[in-house]
Amino acid sequence: MAFLTDRKRAVGMGAAKSGTEHFWAMKKSSVALLILIPFFVFTFGGILGSSFEEVQAYYARPFPAIIAALTLIVGFKHFNDGFQVLIEDYVHGIWEKILILGMTCISYGAAAVGIFAIAKMAL
Repeated sequence: MAFLTDRKRAVGMGAAKSGTEHFWAMKKSSVALLILIPFFVFTFGGILGSSFEEVQAYYARPFPAIIAALTLIVGFKHFNDGFQVLIEDYVHGIWEKILILGMTCISYGAAAVGIFAIAKMAL
């Protein structure tokens, strides 16, 4: 073992092959959320505490509905990517794959439920 070079020790360890891609995806979603969150706060905050009929009429307009839907989609995608990094760093083996798959299903499921709720109110 003492005669192994650094390169020989690294052979077979593999590479993620998508680290840069994942990094830029997180950066793009961060910038998108940086723009979307203030819009969402101002559109949602104005209607907060109103009756159901007023909220339904408000979200029947395209701008608040689109802002809320985009915030949900980008937010859950960003959450899923961040949680995947957390799992990849601290969990290994079969549990890594199970947790990533489970969190992906939960993230996309929650986003779909939110989009459905917005679409139901808007229509």
